[in-house]
Amino acid sequence: MYKTLNLLNAEIEERYSDKGKIIFYNGNALDLLESVPENKIKLIITSPPYNIGKEYETKISIEEYLKTQEKIISELIRTLSDNGSICWQVGNYVKNGEVFPLDIYYYRIFKKYGLYLRNRIIWHFGHGLHASKRFSGRYETLLWFTKSKDYTFNLDSVRVPSKYPGKRYFKGEKAGQPSCNPLGKNPSDIWEFVAKEWDKQLWDIPNVKSNHPEKTIHPCQFPIELVERCVLALTEENDFVLDPYAGVASTLIAALRQNRKAIGAEKETEYYEAGKNRINDFYNGKLNIRPLGKEVHKPTGREKITKIPEEWKLKKVL
Repeated sequence: MYKTLNLLNAEIEERYSDKGKIIFYNGNALDLLESVPENKIKLIITSPPYNIGKEYETKISIEEYLKTQEKIISELIRTLSDNGSICWQVGNYVKNGEVFPLDIYYYRIFKKYGLYLRNRIIWHFGHGLHASKRFSGRYETLLWFTKSKDYTFNLDSVRVPSKYPGKRYFKGEKAGQPSCNPLGKNPSDIWEFVAKEWDKQLWDIPNVKSNHPEKTIHPCQFPIELVERCVLALTEENDFVLDPYAGVASTLIAALRQNRKAIGAEKETEYYEAGKNRINDFYNGKLNIRPLGKEVHKPTGREKITKIPEEWKLKKVL
């Protein structure tokens, strides 16, 4: 029997409810989706397992992996509203040193179900694992699909400052008038979570590593900031936002911060419990969250770790 969990200020339900504000299920996403009616979800955003052998996944052939993913994708599309969006963020599958770009494989699946690709967004980050026999990977891809040609897109909610706000029309009927939008510029499809991103018209969002204020026990954690921008652009207040691989509830928290309804499933109990605690902390003002648009730290050059090691200098002399 499914229960409702009462936190200090948050009520978490385990099955879909029209009146529910937070639905967070500990189990397989397909089991949760059985309770969700058709055309109810405005935004589905997630980062699925990449089949690279993380602690929460069993590595299988890429063909078998894609078959299992298609099962859940078809069910997700059933629940998606006609003017809704899916944001599917993936990296690469690597086998014997060869890279298989997962966004290419996923594109075929979503097109099979008639969805429309609106953007292929590159999320660039400055830190990650280093490679020795190929260049180190420093980006992942977010595929933004819509279910129809009539979809929600709130550009004004996510505009960035124009580089030259004082620019004016040179000729024509508007000659001499400001040519920029007073609310700012449309962000590009490269989200570089970098210092002074708003000056560069890029969305600079660092990945969640050891020094990130949101870091938890999860090895591949969504930055809340990345989700928030999708939520602001692709939904309205009180819309449902769903993450079938919710992990430690970053998507749910991003939705709640923007007054949306949050739905998620996480099969790993350890991550699920951590996610519940984070939601509780959020409602009690105790959750550490990186502010939307905050500059990424840049070394000044005076730090010890930025100095060339003395051993290297000696080798050059010798």
